[in-house]
Amino acid sequence: MPDPFPAAVFVGEELGRYGFPKGHPFGPDRLDTFWGEARRRGLAARVQEAAPATAGPAVIERFHEADYVARVRRLSERGEGFLDMGDTPAFPGVYEAAATVVGSAVAAAEGILDGRWRRAFSPIGGLHHARRDGASGFCVFNDCGVVIETLKAVNGLGRIAYVDIDAHHGDGVYYGFASDPAVWIADIHQDGHTLFPGTGDADEQGTGAAVGTKLNIPLTPGADDRVFRQVWPRVEAHVEAAEPELILLQCGADSLAGDPLANLGYSWRAHDHAARRLRQLADRLCHGRLLALGGGGYDRANLASAWCAVTEALAED
Repeated sequence: MPDPFPAAVFVGEELGRYGFPKGHPFGPDRLDTFWGEARRRGLAARVQEAAPATAGPAVIERFHEADYVARVRRLSERGEGFLDMGDTPAFPGVYEAAATVVGSAVAAAEGILDGRWRRAFSPIGGLHHARRDGASGFCVFNDCGVVIETLKAVNGLGRIAYVDIDAHHGDGVYYGFASDPAVWIADIHQDGHTLFPGTGDADEQGTGAAVGTKLNIPLTPGADDRVFRQVWPRVEAHVEAAEPELILLQCGADSLAGDPLANLGYSWRAHDHAARRLRQLADRLCHGRLLALGGGGYDRANLASAWCAVTEALAED
């Protein structure tokens, strides 16, 4: 069998359709913005372009409740209304677009496990707010959660590390797996007392048999690269303790300075540092298995620079 390609990036029109209309911050231009910059920098030639895949209901329901999945389909067909309290509007085809986010993330993980590529990045993904029974914060289906459930139930993995550097706490993932000792979470985010969704306090460390497998690191508004580097060793120690069989990175770019929906002060160098260090940990701990999922980011220049840094780190062999 040939050696796996160093990294794959999932791009394509079907994946780019996950974006909300009428000037919504999470617009449908985000993928093209990132990939256009990656092409300009010559990064696209260094990775394998992977085509989007669409998940069926049975795959989505590995994490989500069937009644909720059916509701998304109904509102998608109607093409109007809200999937949550007002942040996440329905539009014609939102079900198919969200199912493609899930399918692409699952396909990325499968490609890692079957040796097609060592690492992968699905930039329109990382929808970490969606709950098992509902949408939240621009997130219709939680591809992170579906991937984790797939890795456990289908692929038989017993220990998974999930690292989240989005400005917003990944509440859908945290509460979806708060009692699961197989899922180790390390989440650096802006303090929930100052930002949606209002969760992720440092004392939230998991429940029941999973106490201690979750690490939340809230940061004060304005925290910059220096602060990020100060707390980052705690993330690495947590991942080391997890002894994972695969590492997920949710690399939302809304933590960069100037994002209109958050108040942290990183540069793209924080994402570069996180991706490179996790690549090294994955090489040492779990046969190089590292899956990155995009997450938030509402300043387009920031999004492009942060995700290009992640792509470059994953592409290096």
